[in-house]
Amino acid sequence: MSSNGVSAKTVAVLGLGEAGSLLARDLVRGGARVRGWDPDFHGDLSEIPLAESSAAAIDGADIVISVNWATVAADVARDALPYLHRGMIFADHNTAGPTLKEELAAIVAPSGADFVDVAMMAHVPPLGMRVGMFLAGPGADELAAYYRTFGTPAEVVGARPGEAN
Repeated sequence: MSSNGVSAKTVAVLGLGEAGSLLARDLVRGGARVRGWDPDFHGDLSEIPLAESSAAAIDGADIVISVNWATVAADVARDALPYLHRGMIFADHNTAGPTLKEELAAIVAPSGADFVDVAMMAHVPPLGMRVGMFLAGPGADELAAYYRTFGTPAEVVGARPGEAN
C-alpha cells in the first residue's frame, strides 16, 4: 500500500475474465480493497475476494471497474446504475469505440458517479495493472492518479467519454 493510503480505496471489479482477474489481483496485491463479481466465475480467481452479486461488489465501493465485452457493457452499466452515486467513479475498460462509450456515460450519468472511458493499450496478460492506459471523462484525472500508484502508465487524453479510444 502506498504511504498516502490512496491504495486503500475499495474497488469493485465487474468482469473477472482473463483481463479483469489480472487487474483485480494486482489491485489486491497493491493494497486495494477489492470485491470481484462475474456472473460466470471461471479461471484462476485466487487472491480475489468475490462478492455474491454485482450489487454486493458495488456497495461501498469508491471505484467500479467494468472489464467486459462491448456486447454486454451497456447491460453491466444498467445493472450497476441503482448502486452508483455521486463521489464514485465508474470506469469502463472495454474495447468499444466512442459511440458506445458515450452511451455508457449517458447510462451512468443519472447516478452522479463520474464516468471514465479507459482504453488499455496492449494485451493485459502478462502486464496486469502495468498495461498502458488512456483515460477520458469527468473522473479521468482522479482515476489516472490512483492507477499510477499501481505502476500503471496512465495518460489522460480527453475530457469527454469516447476520447480514449
